[in-house]
Amino acid sequence: MANIKFIQEDKEVVAADGANLREKALENKIDIYTFKGKMLNCGGYGQCGTCIVEVLEGMENLSERTAAEEKKLKKKPDSYRLSCQTIVNGGNVTIGTKPQAR
Repeated sequence: MANIKFIQEDKEVVAADGANLREKALENKIDIYTFKGKMLNCGGYGQCGTCIVEVLEGMENLSERTAAEEKKLKKKPDSYRLSCQTIVNGGNVTIGTKPQAR
């Protein structure tokens, strides 16, 4: 099991190993999208880059970056991930939502 803490929302979510980060956020009413992202997101296929989150702690508990992430995030910090492409593999993870809007 994994514990995902969303800092801005002050909310902690429990997830099964292998859970998709975007899906867990949306299931728990965590708003990961900016206004523009709400209108233009690709639905979790890694094509738009609107579901960017920042991993503040626990990167080792997540899947490696996918090819889609490498393409979309090449000019972003290594701590940025596309939540739709990120699998939680257990342990504790701390996430900052909407880093591009801060």
